[in-house]
Amino acid sequence: MGKYIVRRLLQMIPVIFGTMFIIFAMVFALPGDPTAGKCGERPCPDAYIAEYRAKYNLDDPLPIRYAKYLGQVAKGDLGTNQYGVKVTEDLSKRYKVTGQLALMAVATEIVIGIAAGILAGIRRGRFIDNLVLVSTLVVISIPVFVIGSVLQYFLGVRAGWFPVTVSSEATTYELLLPAIVLGSLSVAYIARLTRSNLVENLRADYVRTAIAKGLTKRRAIGLHALRNSMIPVITFIGFDFGSLLGGAIVTERIFNIQGIGGYIFRSIQLRDGVAVVGAVTALVIVFLFVNLIVDLLYGVLDPRISHD
Repeated sequence: MGKYIVRRLLQMIPVIFGTMFIIFAMVFALPGDPTAGKCGERPCPDAYIAEYRAKYNLDDPLPIRYAKYLGQVAKGDLGTNQYGVKVTEDLSKRYKVTGQLALMAVATEIVIGIAAGILAGIRRGRFIDNLVLVSTLVVISIPVFVIGSVLQYFLGVRAGWFPVTVSSEATTYELLLPAIVLGSLSVAYIARLTRSNLVENLRADYVRTAIAKGLTKRRAIGLHALRNSMIPVITFIGFDFGSLLGGAIVTERIFNIQGIGGYIFRSIQLRDGVAVVGAVTALVIVFLFVNLIVDLLYGVLDPRISHD
């Protein structure tokens, strides 16, 4: 196990550097003047342009600029955005909010999605199964911004059960409704994925053999069928967590959440390349570690999967 973890950590290094270079090249190779609009409607003075280009090494070739940026990253410095604020300071504040929002959304997916999928799989062809299939299909067919706006109006404005917007403190209660909205689509996918895998495993020979040897149906489902059914579900949850961190732009804008999704979107609009590269690099690192955890969970769910 230890050798596997070390090997995976070593494999992350070229992935991180390669991803950083691709993002860096894509952001800073875009056509146009990066100083356009920085001084309002009037063109920027020549002295400001020269200082700006020298500060961000815009006159150097791309490989040299990337090497200088890596030197900063090695010191723990992701650069400074256009407002003179350290990118690490911005990310530390916003990742706390978005990370909490994503964890709450994943918890919603696990509790509601897996529970609904298990009920539908056990009672295949009955009312609860048809209800889960129809309701999840409805959720999948509705865009997230529609779900967010509807729940915000009915549960926030009309009923008053949840805050309409999230304050700067971003408490757990304030993030509860946005987390439900953010995880709603994934809840539907997880429920259908759990249901289909559980139905398939319940038909397998090893489950029927376990029941024939005297094992109760509940233990056969929970001990054998359900554990094997969770492997693709865990894979989806791990991938979804990384997607939620960077893909919460719509939900954050609906509920006025100062998170990482809106930060990346605004940085792209302002052509703040240093902020975009730093934020996306942090997302890549988190995504890689989450996938490592998912791979380790495979061995817990199925002892036949070895990490030696």
